[in-house]
Formats: sequence, structure tokens, C-alpha cells
Amino acid sequence: MIVEHALLDVAPERRGAYEARLQEALPLIASTPGFQNLEVRACLEKDGRYLLLVHWQTLEDHTLGFRQSERYERWRALLHEFYASLPQVLHFGEPVAKA
Repeated sequence: MIVEHALLDVAPERRGAYEARLQEALPLIASTPGFQNLEVRACLEKDGRYLLLVHWQTLEDHTLGFRQSERYERWRALLHEFYASLPQVLHFGEPVAKA
């Protein structure tokens, strides 16, 4: 399993609208083969910053299965207008340490 990570910056005054739109977009990603689960957490120190964590079975499930699909185009249309800058998306492999 891999973890997709992105920091998302949204203007603080648009947080409510973003969070509502996010709920609308969730079924698009959740219906992708290889999708495991997703969390979006609001930052406690910086108003309007969110952490997106998505667990995928494989990297290709995200990069090919979702990002190259019509579902992703709809996802972008719903959410990307809220981002102050294009999010940097990184992928992480299996843990190298756990406690």
C-alpha cells in the first residue's frame, strides 16, 4: 500500500464552501479501483491549510487509474478553484519505522 500526501491551502473565508464541495467530490475518488481510504485534516496552526492523505493499493491506481480518468477531471473542476497554489502531491511507500 502507498500513501498519497498533499498540503492544500484554501483562503480561510472559503473553508466552509471548500469542505462542502469536498464532500461532493469524495465519491469520485472512492470509486476508483485500488482506493483504500482518504482523510482530510484541517491544520491547527495555519487557518485554511489541509492535509490530504489517501491510501492506494498501488502507485498506478492513483497516477493512472484516477489521475487519467474522467472522475479526476470532475474532481479538479469541483476542488481546484479553492487552492491558493497547485498542491504538491507526493507518494510514500511502506513504513520504515513504526511505534
